[in-house]
Amino acid sequence: MNEKNRYVKIVEWSDEDHCFVGSCPGLFYGGCHGDDEKQVFVELCEMVDETIALYLQNSKPLPPATSGKDYANKMLSVA
Repeated sequence: MNEKNRYVKIVEWSDEDHCFVGSCPGLFYGGCHGDDEKQVFVELCEMVDETIALYLQNSKPLPPATSGKDYANKMLSVA
């Protein structure tokens, strides 16, 4: 498995920002944004690749993986 596949990538609509926001919790803070959901995901994936390359280039250990977790049972219910 490629290292980039070990991290959850999220693209969601932001009512506050009026655009799609992409993030990769656990790997980096911040992210990317834009009006096209698919383009934001493409940019997010590129950011993940670049971030992992920097970790490896600097001989730093990667943060713990975030994929493969059971997030569904950890979400707070909004009622």
